[in-house]
Amino acid sequence: MTNLVLLTLGATLLAGLFVSLGVHAYSAGLAQRAALIDRLSAEGAPEAVGRRRRFQGLDRRLRRTQLGRRIELKLATTGLDLTPGEFFAYMLMAVAGVWLVSASLLAPFFGPVAGLIGLWAANAFLNWQRARRTERFINQLPELARILANATQAGLALRTAIGIAAEELEAPAGEELSRVADRLAVGHSIEEALGEIVERLPSRELVVLVSTLVLSARAGGAIVGSLRNLTVTLEQRKETRREIRTQLSQVTVTAYLVPAIGLGSLLLVDVMMPGALDRMTGAWIGQTAVLIALGLFTLGFVLIRRLSKIDV
Repeated sequence: MTNLVLLTLGATLLAGLFVSLGVHAYSAGLAQRAALIDRLSAEGAPEAVGRRRRFQGLDRRLRRTQLGRRIELKLATTGLDLTPGEFFAYMLMAVAGVWLVSASLLAPFFGPVAGLIGLWAANAFLNWQRARRTERFINQLPELARILANATQAGLALRTAIGIAAEELEAPAGEELSRVADRLAVGHSIEEALGEIVERLPSRELVVLVSTLVLSARAGGAIVGSLRNLTVTLEQRKETRREIRTQLSQVTVTAYLVPAIGLGSLLLVDVMMPGALDRMTGAWIGQTAVLIALGLFTLGFVLIRRLSKIDV
């Protein structure tokens, strides 16, 4: 009876989390649609449109702490339309749901373990979103270099060329270049404004492009020819990265299958021998064996990911 109650509570929390995320995505879509209509409308200046933020009290308190500032910095690099308070609340709901479901399906010992894994997964999710956004930005760099080269060849200043690129390109390049244009409009130097992009979305390709623009702004020179050559190089690197990612897709899937096999084995043991996990984790020897096994599965996951990581 206790396991049924815990399972019900965990499933309810997870369902509430998914409903909240769905409402968040729906409201964000409505806000974007309204902003697009206002921008395309010819009637005066558009009003600021945005969705209503949740957990505002928690957000205000969290921003005063070091943890809140770190979450805010990570969210800024991912492009997610979430406040630190919203992300923290959703994370707690997910961790609580996973804790209760694991404790009811497996054994009470696995509840705290699942909670720790949930916390790690939340941080890994932010890192994945940042890497995904960086990858999208890298794929837009050849087009960005081409637009800057064409605008510069037409006799426009670099600041003006950056503003044109911000209007032409989609997110994330358009959003990042809009920030750069805003910084330049209030008096920041090109080096400072472009350096912030490198800090948010670090990549070798972006460093090369920023270095080319900064050196051209400082010392002058044939910036058009440099950008043309850089465009060709970026296109080649883009194709190389795509080929490597395709060839390593099987290795990447294997890395995620390793911990999935461990979880499946635990579920299989509990189905074949009901109560076996309770008895196994009831003694310190069994708990130690489980922790060692989890550590080995984690080590295998990390090693496979490291071996399959190729820097281009």
